[in-house]
Amino acid sequence: MRAGRLVFLCALACFLAACGRAPLHQQQAFVFGTRVEVLVAGLSEAAARPAAAAVLREFDRLHRSYHAWQPSELSRLNQALATGRSSTVTSEMAGLLADAQRFSRLGDGLFDPGIGALIALWGFQSDEMPATLPAASALAAWRAAPAGIADLQLDGLQVSSRNTRLALDFGGYLKGVALDRAAGILKAQGVHNALINIGGNVLALGSKNGERWRVGIQHPRQPGPLATVELDDGEAIGTSGDYQRYFEVEGRRYCHLLDPRSAEPVRHTQALTVLVSRRSDAGTLSDVASKPLFIAGADWPRLARRLQLQQVLRVDAEGRVQVSRALHARLAYVGGEPPALEVLP
Repeated sequence: MRAGRLVFLCALACFLAACGRAPLHQQQAFVFGTRVEVLVAGLSEAAARPAAAAVLREFDRLHRSYHAWQPSELSRLNQALATGRSSTVTSEMAGLLADAQRFSRLGDGLFDPGIGALIALWGFQSDEMPATLPAASALAAWRAAPAGIADLQLDGLQVSSRNTRLALDFGGYLKGVALDRAAGILKAQGVHNALINIGGNVLALGSKNGERWRVGIQHPRQPGPLATVELDDGEAIGTSGDYQRYFEVEGRRYCHLLDPRSAEPVRHTQALTVLVSRRSDAGTLSDVASKPLFIAGADWPRLARRLQLQQVLRVDAEGRVQVSRALHARLAYVGGEPPALEVLP
């Protein structure tokens, strides 16, 4: 068995900025179990530093408030639901839960922040990757009586569930929410040119001293990017990959992206990237949407249309690349176009 390696969707802005003269302020931290960075362009250090610091403080607050397995507001809610009790939550939490249910419905339930118990069965809630597979009987029991975000009942700030197996986990959702919060904080502090990167989920504001922010889409089986793309103001890009958190048993890879229908890790896809045009929740959608499209496999175009996404790239289990025409036109493939490339309408 080999522990999963965490590979980021590379922000090339730092390297490129080193060649320029215009100021570029950078702050980094480790939050949400990953490396995060905030790059601010065109402002003095004195102006950029407090704005970037405010973003990192918000990231830390979100992480502490909504950690699924350590003491937090979310873990306390999970404890109440597990005993059949209703709970009063904050308006922020209620809004997150309502949005999670809405996105789950749009994604045919393949994005489901209510499968915390299944995540725990596979051991992916831990920082350390598991050494063994879950018992087949436990997975069969899950398939016979699954639990998910649809089991949650919201009545204002009152939250309850008749299914005591429901356990909430915002791991596939919160980074995108944090991107949108970061954009709001920066704009409120007079920052209009920045790049926010949370472990490969990226949102761009404005430009890098007059040039578009350029980021790389990580190759799922090789070091470095498969392609690069320039982002317009307000665009966000997110990738789900089987290389980010996984373990191996007897030469077989088990990634953290679980199909709620089979209760098994997905094997038909190596990576899936979505690019979301400017909108108020572009960061959230970029994080959320990559999950159901990854799990859907070859059926991803149908879900992409439902989610109103026109810019998607998928790498299947054999390394074949499928990309929407809209995104293909914007990509600069590193080393030339992949040999097995299909451009879809």
